Amino acid sequence: MLARAWRRLGGRVQWRLARLRHDTFLVYAAGVVRDEQGRILLLRHRLWPEYRAWGLPGGYVNAGERLEDGVAREIREETSLEVEVEGTPLRVASGFRHRVETYYEARVTGGRLELDPAEILEARWCGPGEVPAEMSVRLRPLVTSLFSS
Repeated sequence: MLARAWRRLGGRVQWRLARLRHDTFLVYAAGVVRDEQGRILLLRHRLWPEYRAWGLPGGYVNAGERLEDGVAREIREETSLEVEVEGTPLRVASGFRHRVETYYEARVTGGRLELDPAEILEARWCGPGEVPAEMSVRLRPLVTSLFSS
C-alpha cells in the first residue's frame, strides 16, 4: 500500500520529500555485484515505476557516510549480502537537478541472497543479452558495457 501511494505522488513530489531529508543534494551509490560466472545482480525495485523497475542494488548515501560504506549498506539492506566495495567508482553521473550517482564494483564476502520485500520484488543474475527491458534508458548502457570490460 505504501509503495502504491509513493508511486502515485509522482516524481516531483517524491524528489521534494527526499530533499527535505537531505541538505543540498542527493548522492546515490550503487554496486555492481557479480557471481562466479560474471553475471551481474539486478533487482526489481518495488518503489520504482514498472517501466524502469530493474536496476542495480543501491540507494542514497547518508550525511557523513563514505560512498563505499553507503554501497555496502544498501546492498546489505536490499539483499542481505555482505560485500567489499572495490577500487574507485566505475562511473560518476551528474548533471541532474538535485542528484549525483556513483557506481562501484562490489565483491560478495558473505551472507545469503534474501530480499527486503518492502523494497525489492525480485532479484536476477543477468549475463550479456539477459538484461531486462524494464530498466532506465540511462542505466542500461552502463550495465551492458560492464559485460565487455
